[in-house]
Amino acid sequence: MNIWQAFIGVIAGALTTFANLIDGMGIPYSWGFAIILFTLVIKLLTMPLTLHQLRASKAMQALQPEIEKLKKKYGKDREKMSQAQMELYKEAGVNPLGGCLPMLVQLPIWFALYRALFGLANEGLLDEGFFWVPSLAGPVSEYAGLSWLWPLPPAVGWADAVAYLVLPILTVVSQIIVQKMTPSPTADPQQASMSQMMLLMPFMFGFFALQVPQGLVLYWVTSNIFSLIQQFFITGLGPLRPAPTTAEAPAVPVSENPPATKRTKKDGKRKRKR
Repeated sequence: MNIWQAFIGVIAGALTTFANLIDGMGIPYSWGFAIILFTLVIKLLTMPLTLHQLRASKAMQALQPEIEKLKKKYGKDREKMSQAQMELYKEAGVNPLGGCLPMLVQLPIWFALYRALFGLANEGLLDEGFFWVPSLAGPVSEYAGLSWLWPLPPAVGWADAVAYLVLPILTVVSQIIVQKMTPSPTADPQQASMSQMMLLMPFMFGFFALQVPQGLVLYWVTSNIFSLIQQFFITGLGPLRPAPTTAEAPAVPVSENPPATKRTKKDGKRKRKR
């Protein structure tokens, strides 16, 4: 058994342990709650990386005035601008790609969880539903790709098709909100292009969510919801908070009696001459 297979086995074992514990307490939907519990454990383990990501985003925002100065200084010379920008990041101890670290770390977990869920589904352990979801192994346990949904009418029937669409839709919506709450400065050309690419990520995840077991989609939705709560307590609403209008800006107090200027000796001499 190689390392990858062992990693998949660890995840499958963790899910099975959680499900048995929850089932032993007499709680229904044991496998669905086991996936949610597993998600929370992963989010807690990766919390230091998430905090690093948020700090990096704040540091990038703080550097925007300096980046604007570099733009004015170097103009259209992109090479010098890029070198000066990297030196600025180095001096400030900021990694412009630091925001991608939590996602990169979770990629192996996603793939391993995908394989583990398929293995558990083949053993018939994920046939139970979860609230409105008919089966945590479905619909791809019986249909390849999007054949369960397209062409219409859905092969699984309209009622099951609607039930299977809820979690993918929640995946897209929750991930869009997470991205909106995350501070992402756009003055940096590299960061701006990365932010534009990230705008497509929720819809890509939504498309993938239609072709993987519902158990994995439940993991994504739970992870996004936990990220929303986490970011709310750390950074607040972030960019979702409306910017103050000019009417809300504090007025600068103006003194009714401006201070008199000091008279110089030259002013006194000029007055005497007159």
